[in-house]
Amino acid sequence: MDAITRMRCFIQVVDSNGFSAAAREMGRSKALVSKYVGELEDELGVRLLNRTTRQVSMTDVGEAYYKEAVEILQRIDDLQASVQSTHQEVRGRLRVSAPRSMGDDGLNRAMMDFLVKYPDVNLDLRLEDRFVDLVEEGFDLAVRVAQLEDSSLIARRIAPFRTVVCASGKVIEHYGEPRVPADLSTRPCLVDSNYRYRQNWGFRDNGERLSVPVRGPLEVNSAVAGREAALRDLGFLRTPMFFVHEDVRHGRLKLVLEDYEEPQRGIYAVYPHRRHLSAKVRAFVDFLVEWFEREPIC
Repeated sequence: MDAITRMRCFIQVVDSNGFSAAAREMGRSKALVSKYVGELEDELGVRLLNRTTRQVSMTDVGEAYYKEAVEILQRIDDLQASVQSTHQEVRGRLRVSAPRSMGDDGLNRAMMDFLVKYPDVNLDLRLEDRFVDLVEEGFDLAVRVAQLEDSSLIARRIAPFRTVVCASGKVIEHYGEPRVPADLSTRPCLVDSNYRYRQNWGFRDNGERLSVPVRGPLEVNSAVAGREAALRDLGFLRTPMFFVHEDVRHGRLKLVLEDYEEPQRGIYAVYPHRRHLSAKVRAFVDFLVEWFEREPIC
């Protein structure tokens, strides 16, 4: 039995939190999976797993081995998929999850351009402001505005993500342009409740994070509604730059407090690791990276 198969069994046991679940996932017997992991430990001369009747946990050595093994197998799978994809057609159903606000603007244009280029793909796009479980809910990938925290996912950065504060010219003229973040506490602010901190807006000043309490005439869980309120002169809005960049470019909204913005994060395409990346998924991710390089949104 080759080392790669033993390595895959060990990783699956860790990911499944047990030998029985790993065996079901791999379509093998529990005894065979246990045998392969035991052979791997014997070959390495170390114990990778602590086993009890109720649970399995990694040793310190096992945890270090797991991190390296995941990367090694991912590179192997990516290489194989890359070779295979040159002989595969980009076609079939592609199920994608994305934030509603992002899909309402730049992303939907990218999606339509992708379908024009690949007419044999059937796109099932679900726009919702929650983190779906890709495996459990049957998604091929998701577009997320966040740093990757789930170690079971692979992430590829497709575009920068900038959060800005903006307002219409009439609002700035009437209330005055804020010079420091604290000035917002005395001005009407439009609160997007999709943000974790809602009425406490975050900024950076000389490397230190500031939190400013705000309030105003509107609190809503829709970036669409927030943007519309800003355009109707109802207050200052904190929102992703990609959502208002056209308004800023055409002068309908003006950016304020740019020197105090939080560091840029990223927009990522994420998908489960160790899944053989199909031609349609690979083509889609590559397309998004290239599209956002041509159509910058920050």
